[in-house]
Amino acid sequence: MPAQLKYFLSRLLGAMATIVIGSFLVFLVMKAAPGDPALTVLGDFATPETIAEFYRENGLDNPVIIQYLDWFNGIIRFDFGQSLTISSGQDISDLLAYRLPNTITIGIYAIVIATLISLALGTAAALNRGKLTDTATTSFAILGVSMPDFWLGYMLILGLSIHFGIFPAYGFIPPSESISGSLYSGFLPALAIAAPMAAVFSRTLRASLVENLNRDHVTVAKSIGHSYKFIFLHHVFRNSVIPFVVVIGLQVRYLLGGVVIIEKIFGVDGVGSLMVEAAFARDYFVVQACAVVFLATVLVINFIVDMICVLLDPRRAS
Repeated sequence: MPAQLKYFLSRLLGAMATIVIGSFLVFLVMKAAPGDPALTVLGDFATPETIAEFYRENGLDNPVIIQYLDWFNGIIRFDFGQSLTISSGQDISDLLAYRLPNTITIGIYAIVIATLISLALGTAAALNRGKLTDTATTSFAILGVSMPDFWLGYMLILGLSIHFGIFPAYGFIPPSESISGSLYSGFLPALAIAAPMAAVFSRTLRASLVENLNRDHVTVAKSIGHSYKFIFLHHVFRNSVIPFVVVIGLQVRYLLGGVVIIEKIFGVDGVGSLMVEAAFARDYFVVQACAVVFLATVLVINFIVDMICVLLDPRRAS
């Protein structure tokens, strides 16, 4: 079996095992959460008979392991059950199908912005190390890492929305209605998420570029007479991209955390805001579904990043 295919299968099996273990932990945490789903739906004055009937209808009177297996079987078919409170009786799958594209749009938008900013700043800093450009870029990176995304979100609203009136302060146009509208209305929330990530990305890229600029093979390439542009693109930048891509993949988990907060601040109807609404409304089934979707998203993106890294450097699969 080729090394790359073997690596691909091992990572795929690892991701599947993580989904099973992670979903079980999510299920147990929600089971241990305070409150009773029956009382949440039926009210505090529900009779024991009514509560028992609710448990039977929703399978909550079965052993925990049976409840989990039934729930996980539904997950495989993208059937998460029905909402208890925030959208009583509606299928959770329908809620996710409407909101997930909004979250994906904001997330991809933020990664693209962060990547473009970090490529420019990280490269400029590495090529001008020790100079004013390097100092300014490093200072920006420290500032970006130190800024909470929710604080930056409010500052962007205050500056670019309320003061200058360039972008809307609240609301988001789904990509299904208008791609240009979603890019326009989603710029501020995406930028609020992207700025801290761009700081981390640019520092990583700068460090990797500086390290590769001092490699022996780069010195040899210079002595042979290759142009600086050729050396930078083929011997420096290409080798520096691998840790850069890895960091982007690792930052996805923090991106999802930022999405939960930013979506509420900017009024984006996404999975993050749905999770917050469900938590406050004690809609346990919706919270479980959102948590599993976030877990699956992280695993899929990490898997894609692993595959990209193997393509860039096949030695990683050996």
